[in-house]
Amino acid sequence: MDEFLDDMDDEQVDDLLMPEEDETSSSQMYEHFRFVADKGQSLLRVDKFLVDRMMGATRNRIQLAAEAGCILVNDKPVKSNYRVKPLDVVSIVMDRPRRELEIIPEDIPLNIVYEDDDLLVVNKPAGLVVHPGHGNYTGTLVNALAYYLKDDPYYDPSDPRLGLVHRIDKDTSGLLVVAKRPEAKSNLSLQFFNKTTKRKYRALVWGIVQEDEGRIEGNIGRDPRDRMQMTVFPEGDQGKTAVTHYTVLERLGYVSLVECRLETGRTHQIRVHMQYLGAPLLGDYLYHPDFTRISRVALHSSALEFIHPITGIPMCFHVPLPDDMEKAFHLSE
Repeated sequence: MDEFLDDMDDEQVDDLLMPEEDETSSSQMYEHFRFVADKGQSLLRVDKFLVDRMMGATRNRIQLAAEAGCILVNDKPVKSNYRVKPLDVVSIVMDRPRRELEIIPEDIPLNIVYEDDDLLVVNKPAGLVVHPGHGNYTGTLVNALAYYLKDDPYYDPSDPRLGLVHRIDKDTSGLLVVAKRPEAKSNLSLQFFNKTTKRKYRALVWGIVQEDEGRIEGNIGRDPRDRMQMTVFPEGDQGKTAVTHYTVLERLGYVSLVECRLETGRTHQIRVHMQYLGAPLLGDYLYHPDFTRISRVALHSSALEFIHPITGIPMCFHVPLPDDMEKAFHLSE
């Protein structure tokens, strides 16, 4: 569940941590999010525990939410100085249900790489937001899918048992798989959870990558100096385990085309690990804003492999580097 919370936007954080002033103890409370502490969790104040897991949250707002009775541990309200223990269930509750978004079908062009009765594979362009959220309630991939599948009587874009099985960032281009039937999404989600799927990314990086291939290992977590960024914690128990394998495919001066394969799926993992290696991604305004050769993060989901959820047949898809990345790379010649 922590990975899902990484996608929470600032407005959702505000909603969660700004309780209604007129709430009463008799009002019904609705769970918005929950975290389950790891088995190895060391004793940690609940306000610090939540700040470490919620982008845009401050300890002051979390403390106010705790005072209002909106922070529960194992279904009981706690104060902000409560110390989280292994396997504690920490919930954030409010006196109103989570806001539901209406999915409006929109005629947005889609690059469909493959489709059958159970699923489809999309090559997403850079700049297209995957899912509606704060600031992007329309014009997303989910809206485009709602229009494309509007004549499918079995596809309901508001049904969580259908639709996107995984996500990539707005600026990242490349392959995504979409489930058109509940049994397909259940099976595919389990494959992603068990890490039996294979995904390969191609990135343009700046700097001399010393080795032609290698393995980057370093825990990734929120940067305590800048909550909008992730960072590598090479030692200690901060962050979460993260492993990236890379291969340099081609070198042109100080720019290299690199293929990355993930053992784990942490927020901004490739961007943070390559920065840690000394080879930040081109166009990465968040982690290295000096690069202007390309107008977005130069990252592309180029290959995707999984087992078809119904037929059991291995499926393998590859898409070429998009034009903007090709152009940015060959500017180095």
